[in-house]
Amino acid sequence: MNTPNLSSRMYTVLRIACAMCFIGHGAFGIITKPIWCNYFAVFGIGKELANTLMPVVGAVDIALGIIILAYPIRAAGGWLVFWGLFTASLRPLSGEPFAEFIERAGNYGAPFALLLLAGYRVPFKGWFKPIRDLQSWDEMLQKRIKLVLQIAGAFLLAGHGWLNLLGKQGLLKQYTFLGFSDAVIVSHVVGYWELLGAVLVLVLPLRWLMPILFVWKMISEMFYPAYGFFEWVERGGSYAILFALWLLITHEYKTRQHEAVNLNAA
Repeated sequence: MNTPNLSSRMYTVLRIACAMCFIGHGAFGIITKPIWCNYFAVFGIGKELANTLMPVVGAVDIALGIIILAYPIRAAGGWLVFWGLFTASLRPLSGEPFAEFIERAGNYGAPFALLLLAGYRVPFKGWFKPIRDLQSWDEMLQKRIKLVLQIAGAFLLAGHGWLNLLGKQGLLKQYTFLGFSDAVIVSHVVGYWELLGAVLVLVLPLRWLMPILFVWKMISEMFYPAYGFFEWVERGGSYAILFALWLLITHEYKTRQHEAVNLNAA
């Protein structure tokens, strides 16, 4: 089977996703998203200084997103793993539910999978050189990447489902905005659906289910009442995790078919 083609496709998907995470997050810094003040407050930084620092943070994020697209280096991917974990952790540290942390698994899961594909065991200088060759594909690498994608996919679905069951106000506003008369019931239905999806992604990642979850995630992130476009862009890692997992599962399915044909022919 054409594994180099598979790894190249997954690399492209994950690379675009990492750029989306950086650029979407950076846009919030440029426009000084008010809730960010809560995250700066974790370190004792007041509102005035936070509003001064936000555009700086945003500009750095956007620059790194452009680097990932135009001059992909491992250092940018490694920073996004750390930055994704760090910024996600600020949410529960500022008093938000822990579900907010795991719901953003795409922000740190996608760059981690990207680093596995590109190979991270390189000399220090290699972290700052453009990625030209991907890891040699073998069964062990396939298992590792699949596990990362499954865990990240399960986390992002479970986190969003959990927030629905908690009745997060932002989600209730979305459902009201879409015209539903009882936003609470909708949030519970969505919550249980996403928790079911999380379990299946983790223990039984079915080939036909991944496109459904991928489309669901892309559509469901479109309807934020405020900053809708930037919210959608920032969650690029969530879409990529599910799409890359579908590519990998499809590859496994075709490999089994190919082996069965060869066995019958023999």
